[in-house]
Formats: sequence, structure tokens, C-alpha cells
Amino acid sequence: MQRAGHGVLHLALAQCRAARTTAALRVEGRPGGTFHLRRGGVVAVETSGAPGVEALLLRSGRVRADEWAGAASGMPAAELVARGVVGAAELRVLSAMALQDAVFAVVAGETAGCAAASEAAAVEPTAAGEDPLRLLDGAVRRLAALAALPHAVRPDRERVAATGPDLAAAAEGLPPHRREILFLADGRRTARDIAFVVGRGVYPVTVEVSRMLGEGLLRRAGRDGERPGGVPLVRAGLAPVPRRPPIPPPPSPAAAGAGRRGPAGCGPEPYGGLPRRVPGASGITGDRADGRPATKTLDADDTAASRKGLLRTRGRTPAVRPARPATGPAHHVHVQRGS
Repeated sequence: MQRAGHGVLHLALAQCRAARTTAALRVEGRPGGTFHLRRGGVVAVETSGAPGVEALLLRSGRVRADEWAGAASGMPAAELVARGVVGAAELRVLSAMALQDAVFAVVAGETAGCAAASEAAAVEPTAAGEDPLRLLDGAVRRLAALAALPHAVRPDRERVAATGPDLAAAAEGLPPHRREILFLADGRRTARDIAFVVGRGVYPVTVEVSRMLGEGLLRRAGRDGERPGGVPLVRAGLAPVPRRPPIPPPPSPAAAGAGRRGPAGCGPEPYGGLPRRVPGASGITGDRADGRPATKTLDADDTAASRKGLLRTRGRTPAVRPARPATGPAHHVHVQRGS
């Protein structure tokens, strides 16, 4: 399921649970479905993406077709329990599995929207009233576990086929449920189709198909919704939204200064194109023309008064004095410090 579709379904179920709604929440999409709620709890889920209790009972051979047809039309499963055709505990387990599998089929598909409507007809409940968000979270975990498989397939999209022509030889040593999948994988069936035929849940069958693909027993034969030429058919409502071009990452410091060099002997420029400071560019470093240093450093024998004076002059802007005309060579006067 797309993230947007999952968010829509999660919000709708959360609102129904908070309001203790009794209604039918119809999920539009592929395969879509209907969540039947009573006082905020899910009592049944109907979808074409997974077999229900009836299909599981009939296709698995637990109940014969004539026994199901002879039951009352209102609550056939309950009548079968009363007649002893199927056990009550077995029916409860089967109903819970069908409910969870139906939610998984809806989540694994595509959701276009949700709409709540009043119940048009009575539906046979398969649960006493499950928490809708807990059911949804369980289906999301199953979908994540399926997606983690190396050769995962979508339940209702990818058709599978056996790899070799000799199915009897390939089926030797396989358990019964794998042999059924191998013989039913004819290139026209998906994992969902195989689940309906064998009367098992869509999730376990899809997981088994994905594992058999990884073992080389099956191969992908195509996807539903593709054109004969191999070009996928994308519906307008499901078309992906184009993304903006990604912003390139900033270059590394070595790459940023690879093509630009600073002054001789200074190496490449710093990252970001900032110029490297050149010694002497400010005019206050280096030696003066008369050989004296342009900057004064404090020696250990300087007095505290001289240090304070230096700090005060550094904090102020010196006054500009007019230059005196040069009358002769400069004389240096050496003043000897007193002890």
C-alpha cells in the first residue's frame, strides 16, 4: 500500500473507533473492501483480495458444498456448528484467520479513498469486535515481513510459473502445500488466485510463493495490468508523482580546492572559496623599511604599566597627525631604562 493510502485508511478507522461507529466503511481501490463495524469494533471484513470463511471451508474440504447449501442463508456457519459439521473452536480460529487475511489483502493493495455508509443488509460477524487499529498494525507488520524477503511478490499482481517442464520430478520431496502451489503455478495465476484454489490464506501462500521463487522452483511470468509488449499499464489515478531533481551534496574540502590554488607555498584555498590570508597584505606585519618590527610583542621583563598602555591603545583608533617634512636622515635615540 502507498503511504498516502495507508494514512487515509488509518485515519478513517481511528475516527470510527473514537466515535464508536456502527457502519460499513467502504475502501475504494484495488482490491478494496468493506470493514463492518459495530460500536467502533470490526466484526467482519469483505474483500475480493482474500478468501472468506465460506471459501476456506469449502475449498479446503472441511465442509462439502451440499452441507453449506443445506444450511440456512442467514447464519450458515453458526448452523453448521449446531449440526456438528464443524467444531466451534475450529470455526473461531478460521474466522480470525480470515479476518486478518482480509485486512492484509486490503493493505497490500492500493487505496484511493474511504467512505462510511449505513449497513444495507445484515452480515454474519466473524469476530466479536476487534480493535481496527490493532488489525491494521498487524497487517502492516505482515506486509513489511513479506517485503523483506529477497524475492517478494505482490499477492494480486505478479503471475508465477514453474521453472522446469518436468513437474513430477520437481515435486519430489516437497511437502503437500508446496506441491499444490507448484502444480497450480501455470503462468496465469497470481498468489491470490492460488490461495483461492487451495483454500488457504493469501498471506501464507504469498510468502511460500516468494520463497519458492528464491529457491528456483518458480519464476515470474508477468504482471497483471501490463501490455502485451511488456510496457506497464499505469492508470491516471495511480500514476506516480514526478520528483524534483535531487540537490547535489556539497563538495569535499579536497575537491573544492583542487582546481584553485592560493599564493605560492600556501596550498589550496579553504573550503567554500574563501581567500586565504596573505602575510603582509594589511601592511602591518613584517618589518619596516628601517629594519624594526612593525608589531610589538610583550616581553617578560615589560612592566605592567606598559602592558596596560598597549591594551588601551589597541582598543582606540589612533589620531591622525600631519606628517612632518623630512629634513634629513632619521636619527635613532636609544633610551636606557632605569633600574
